[in-house]
Amino acid sequence: MPILEAAPAKLNLALHVTGRRADGYHLLDSLVAFAGMGDRVMLEPGPLSLRIDGPFAAGLSTENNLCLHAARLAGGEAAIRLTKNLPVASGIGGGSADAAAVLRGLARMGQPMPHHPERLGADVPVCIGSRPARMQGVGEIVTPLPPLPAIPLVLVNPGVAVSTPQVFAAMERRENDPLPPIPPFTGLADLADWLAATRNDLEAPAQAIAPLIGQVLKALRATGAAFARMSGSGATCFGLFDTAERASISATVLKQHGWWAVATELAPPPAPR
Repeated sequence: MPILEAAPAKLNLALHVTGRRADGYHLLDSLVAFAGMGDRVMLEPGPLSLRIDGPFAAGLSTENNLCLHAARLAGGEAAIRLTKNLPVASGIGGGSADAAAVLRGLARMGQPMPHHPERLGADVPVCIGSRPARMQGVGEIVTPLPPLPAIPLVLVNPGVAVSTPQVFAAMERRENDPLPPIPPFTGLADLADWLAATRNDLEAPAQAIAPLIGQVLKALRATGAAFARMSGSGATCFGLFDTAERASISATVLKQHGWWAVATELAPPPAPR
């Protein structure tokens, strides 16, 4: 039977850059959560291969892809089918989530998880669990956290490409404070209050490169988001809402700008099938 793995969108609800190693890699401290939607990966026995479909399949390589790199790092083989529902290179961990889904699928086929999955990308270790976590170091330190409330959520991407290395290069300060202690959250109000005392240190340099990100954040707040922020290095932004109805209305309005927008929620990944 085919093995199906969800690859949910990853959100950096807060992202502090706390330093830079001698090798150039930046040190991070991030509260990571996952959305109730994302890509999907299917694995079947066979020689290593990759097929890609879905609304964001165009332009993706079936030869130089993190799904294949993940399988090779694990030393496994499978016929992989990736359904690409998330925008590419958009700050919500699509490629990393896909690679993590391949690793989980291969593990279900009997292939051990590889050591140092962060070699595939800083987000891959946290995406393997696809559950709320504090991510530190260069992504290799993952501390699981209690589940977050299923808060309605809107993801918005304005369709502009933002280079992650360019965003890091544009930072004015790399030695920043880590996250404050992370308490358990019971709902939107206390999560939004805690997030208001944190930052995404990549948001300002990303906005300098792509000012449209600022317009997306303003639009989210104008359509009722209790809290809005850019995720990762952008350009995808998220808004937290008090009801699913308001989130759905916001997504509908934001699509009228020609942006990709979807209403979902903070949620654990769907169970494998």
